[in-house]
Amino acid sequence: MECTLQIFLDDRWIDCAQIELNNGLCQWNLPVMYAVEHAHAPVSLVEPVDMEIRTARTMPAFLYDLVPQGGGRRFLLGELELADGPDADFPLICAGAFNPVGRIRVAEAVDYFEAHVARHPDARGLPGLTIDDVAERSAEFKERMFLHGMLGTGTTGVQGAAPKYLLTRDKKGLLHGDATLPDADATQHLIAKLPRGNSAADDKVLRNEAAYMRVAATLGIRTHADLPTLHGDILLIPRFDRIASGGKVMRLHQESVASILGLPGFDRRPSLFEVVAGIRKVVTDPSVETLEFIKRDVLNLAMRNTDNHARNTAVQIVEGKVGLTPLFDFAPMYLDPELIPRALRWYRPDTRVELTDWADVLAALPVPDQERQTLALGLSRFAAQIERLADIMEAQGVDHDIIEFLTPHIDTQVRQLKALQPPEIHHAPPEPTHP
Repeated sequence: MECTLQIFLDDRWIDCAQIELNNGLCQWNLPVMYAVEHAHAPVSLVEPVDMEIRTARTMPAFLYDLVPQGGGRRFLLGELELADGPDADFPLICAGAFNPVGRIRVAEAVDYFEAHVARHPDARGLPGLTIDDVAERSAEFKERMFLHGMLGTGTTGVQGAAPKYLLTRDKKGLLHGDATLPDADATQHLIAKLPRGNSAADDKVLRNEAAYMRVAATLGIRTHADLPTLHGDILLIPRFDRIASGGKVMRLHQESVASILGLPGFDRRPSLFEVVAGIRKVVTDPSVETLEFIKRDVLNLAMRNTDNHARNTAVQIVEGKVGLTPLFDFAPMYLDPELIPRALRWYRPDTRVELTDWADVLAALPVPDQERQTLALGLSRFAAQIERLADIMEAQGVDHDIIEFLTPHIDTQVRQLKALQPPEIHHAPPEPTHP
């Protein structure tokens, strides 16, 4: 079985890789002309643009960012009459990776989608939906789901357990399945995220995700300029891998930490030290991105966002610079009925013992001493903001019982961060809190 990858460059899709899976071996390469003409546009930040033929017993790690998950996966498994499991990943890519996050797609998946729509001629040219149609699961919305199946809303392109729809807003402000609206008509790209399950706890997690993102933005964490908004039980999340302007859409390169670490498959659990090392190898400013990443983990610990797996952090290229994407999937996941534990931890590289104090983590980071001091200074100043975290959460609408539960976790982070403060900066002003 084989497929052709395409990359979106200069307002068009270009063939960029050939991949073949045969008898347990995966072989892939870049077309010669692509390697010659597009040395600046790798399919992965850790894969050089060259003419080498690569062979391995697994798919390349970056392909797993394209594997359909959740509802889209279940839909395609039924359509393809496949049993679930690792062996299904490649055929699922060949059918479902027609519209993934980022700027890479699979040509055969585009053909599959077009054939699917052709079987439902009534699905073409349908008027857009309002957000109320989506939030209320209106008759129009349900009919659209029937006509398009899970493909029509692009849910095959987003990973994660929570049901999601990829939507595009047209010039009239109406919503369409992402793959069904031409770029020329698009003004904004969104993810509509539903609760993971049917329990009150699932609703509570999603409702507070919007508030959690407002808290992160207030603290100066890198977030999208347009924050998620709640509509009934749907969280509408503006996407940051696409920029629609002037009748054109720019698709940004985006890649998970799992991919840049070369980790095939799912549920791989590298140490957070490995994660930091992988990020530092590909980003433009390692010092800035390391501090940003650690601040995010401070918030994960203080606010009990336990779902910190290797595909919940990603990097992207914006205007030629590589950095962490804006924060996403940040919520009180400790409440999830599935009892999600903290997936990635700070395991000391030499002993594999978990480190739980920031002083120990900084001491073990393989960075120059001057940068270590800069990180300590940045984190110690962050302590003043975390000290106000309960008030900030209340102001941003986090549920009161969540704030109460988090008090000891916040106190632990404040204590550890303050301990990093050198005596000579004891009276330095704290970092500003964003309005």
